[in-house]
Amino acid sequence: MESEELLGGGNPNGEQKEEKKQSPLLSLEKDLEFYVDSIKEVAVEIMVEGISAAPIFIAHQHEVKLGEMILNREELNTNWTIQASTLEEFIEKGIIKPEKKEHFLKNYKKPEDFMCVFVIVPEGANFIYYPYSKN
Repeated sequence: MESEELLGGGNPNGEQKEEKKQSPLLSLEKDLEFYVDSIKEVAVEIMVEGISAAPIFIAHQHEVKLGEMILNREELNTNWTIQASTLEEFIEKGIIKPEKKEHFLKNYKKPEDFMCVFVIVPEGANFIYYPYSKN
C-alpha cells in the first residue's frame, strides 16, 4: 500500500513546501503526553477484549484510511489525530509483510508500558514507542 493511499490523496503536483519549521515530532510528543491516558485505555481494551495482543496507534495530520479514529485533533484543538489499529490490520493492508510479523513482534515493546505509534508525515512513516509513564 502506498503512502498516498493511506493519506487519502496528497498534493497532486508532488510539490514540496519550502517552509522552515520545527520538527513535527516535538508537537507529537506534546500531544502524546496529553493523550496518554486515553491511548492506554484503548490499548488495554483492545488486549482485554482479545482483538489483538499488539495494538498500534496511528498519529497523523491528514486523512488516513487505517484503523479507527479515537482522538480528533480538530475536536481537541491539538496538532495530531490518533487512530487505533492492530498488527493484524497492518498485515492485512500490506503495511507489514506477513513474513516480517515475527521480526516486528520481536521488536514490539511491552504494550502495558509503551504505546506503539505509527507516525505518518509527508516525508514518510515510521514506528516509535512512547512510554505511558515518564518515571
